Amino acid sequence: MDDIFVARVMSSPVHTVSPDTLVEDAANVMLDAEIGSVVVVDEGELIGILTSTDFVKIVAERKPKDRTPVSAYMSDADVTTTAQVPIASVAETMVEHGIHHVPVVDDDAVIGIVTTTDLASYLSRFQPASA
Repeated sequence: MDDIFVARVMSSPVHTVSPDTLVEDAANVMLDAEIGSVVVVDEGELIGILTSTDFVKIVAERKPKDRTPVSAYMSDADVTTTAQVPIASVAETMVEHGIHHVPVVDDDAVIGIVTTTDLASYLSRFQPASA
């Protein structure tokens, strides 16, 4: 897997929201697109990510979802990658940080996202089954 790069497995285009997008609206984007995360950008700059896991916290805290901006629940986007990083390296980073979504950036612009689903899908299509 060291010779397979992020660009081959990332999902693109990326669904983005602004930090003041209401949680309910972000949830609708995720449901409509059948995705597990949205990337939070402010004037094109990556500032965070909101995942389906974050919605567990939202529901548990019983916050009024129609009045809460995503910035209240998003995770910082401290972990990113570029399109030319080997997927084995990204997978290792995901395990190290206990995360399931990694934004793919190019000159600070978000160009894709790699998820554990993307990695599993790649492996299931291109890796021969062990005998």
